[in-house]
Amino acid sequence: MPVVSQPVGGPDLAQVRRIVSEIPGPRSRELLARQRTSVPAGVGAVLPVFVEAAGGGVIVDVDGNSFIDFGSGIAVTTVGNSAPAVAGRAAAQLRRFTHTCFLVNPYESYLDVCEKLNELAPVPGEKRTILVNSGAEAVENAVKIARAATGRPGIVVFDHAFHGRTLLTMSLTAKNKPYKQGFGPFAPEVHRAPMAYPYRWPTGPVRCAEEAAYALADLLDRQVGAENVAAVLVEPIQGEGGFVVPAPGFLSSVANICRARGILLIVDEIQAGIARTGRMFACEHEGIQPDLITTAKGLAGGLPLGAVTGRAELMDAVAAGGLGGTFSGNPVACEAALGVFEEIEAHGLMERAREIGETMLEHLGELADAYSVIGDVRGRGAMIAVELVEPEGDRVPAPDLAARVARRCHAEGLLVLTAGSYGNVLRFLPALSISDALLKEGLTVLGEAIAQELD
Repeated sequence: MPVVSQPVGGPDLAQVRRIVSEIPGPRSRELLARQRTSVPAGVGAVLPVFVEAAGGGVIVDVDGNSFIDFGSGIAVTTVGNSAPAVAGRAAAQLRRFTHTCFLVNPYESYLDVCEKLNELAPVPGEKRTILVNSGAEAVENAVKIARAATGRPGIVVFDHAFHGRTLLTMSLTAKNKPYKQGFGPFAPEVHRAPMAYPYRWPTGPVRCAEEAAYALADLLDRQVGAENVAAVLVEPIQGEGGFVVPAPGFLSSVANICRARGILLIVDEIQAGIARTGRMFACEHEGIQPDLITTAKGLAGGLPLGAVTGRAELMDAVAAGGLGGTFSGNPVACEAALGVFEEIEAHGLMERAREIGETMLEHLGELADAYSVIGDVRGRGAMIAVELVEPEGDRVPAPDLAARVARRCHAEGLLVLTAGSYGNVLRFLPALSISDALLKEGLTVLGEAIAQELD
């Protein structure tokens, strides 16, 4: 059975779907055996094949199988695995120095990234940015900043939200299993409001935005007390919650409700941001100007980097020493982030995201017309999902079907991810470097997998 020997990664990798072994193959099974004796069982994998190379729109495993990648490391490699500007800048920085700690000896690339985010983020007025290590850390720091600036403890989040796996961000996250089960007690002063989820709103999508906004205002005024709330935290498109795009007008209502009560608005752009949806930030589709905005995932092209960008007077409310961390804003990750912005600008990747979205929505819409189990098709840009439901019944979630379709896709050389509070959503996050041919081939594989599972 052929095995790839040190394949060329990045954009030079052959852009083909190729299955030459069972999945996982023999070499991956050897490595999985080692994993079971060295890594806790709580660390799993969607597709348990070990990667040898990746780039463009494919991942190649150690057995020589080449998969079309509709996952992008969960929206991380938005500009592609090992994009030239990202890899080149990071490699050059590695030769200069790997670390000094910005809190000990600063370096210019940290400032360059902060200035770029300040320039791009749709936050009103003068801005400041802090760099951190991850999305969860970005959310934690945004909450710290909001509490310091307002002197209030409360944070309001939404149903179906996901904000991370640390103690505070688990508390902010809605779904119990697998994220929260057995890990309590959780952080206090977290309150939850209904999300304007059009497909599952009890009275239907037409009244969804208005009724969800009323429920938020009622929670703030009657249950919690607006004077006790530092911030409302919302994803402009929910990620792990199932790529829920809030009903039109809901996000602007949230912003108005916050503004009227002196509550800060934090927008979590960790999965949806950095060109993924066809705009630099997904909240721009609704014209939202948050007080604080968090980014990570796609920010540094695969290197660990997160950020909080916010109004200067809020960011400066934290006393010296109250923000930062040993590895936060590592110089190699900063250079990689600058490479991400170069790739987006040089190759028109926001327009490319919109093109990918149009292709996916058209193809998935045709599948929805053909198969009643596709209850909803939604998303923006290269962040699209289908929600699967039982063929009989009123929008009954079909998590088993979603899992079977995903496994069949994997066996046929297409990496897809599941999501959603009910586990019944297939989400698609192709890199913006994927070719039209691979994108359409992947969608064809998906359609065949659904058809075969329903046969």
